[in-house]
Amino acid sequence: MSIHTFMAAYKRVWEAKDPAGFAALFTPDGRYHNTPFQVQSGPSELAAYWQRILLQDGISLSYKVLGESSDGGVAHWNVTYQVTSEELFQIWAASTGTGLPDRRPGDPLPRMELDGTLVAELDDQGLATTVRIWWHSMPQPNEGPPTGT
Repeated sequence: MSIHTFMAAYKRVWEAKDPAGFAALFTPDGRYHNTPFQVQSGPSELAAYWQRILLQDGISLSYKVLGESSDGGVAHWNVTYQVTSEELFQIWAASTGTGLPDRRPGDPLPRMELDGTLVAELDDQGLATTVRIWWHSMPQPNEGPPTGT
């Protein structure tokens, strides 16, 4: 599997909300660094981490491979999704360090955008031994009702 094939599979498992499929992209001792200081390793940790994807709807991921080698590569990725859980939104707000955007009681949960870079190291069968991502997220502006003139 090349970085192109890996990224196509990464897109598929994110958009399909597939924790088992995500874990299957890795070797049995594969490591996923979702931040520089946090890592999930092995099928159970990888699948458990990917469970948070189940709290997203309307997922759309695009990517561009920036560089490739015989054992991996680098890609830029961008994903948008609708937050479906107040809990997920609170987790996001706490992890970004940017605080919560202004929301009044009853306001809908936001659609989020994440933009990042991924570096993958792949084994001879194309499974990931190590994946590191760096990303930033922000809520997309809520589209309110049209204003009339």
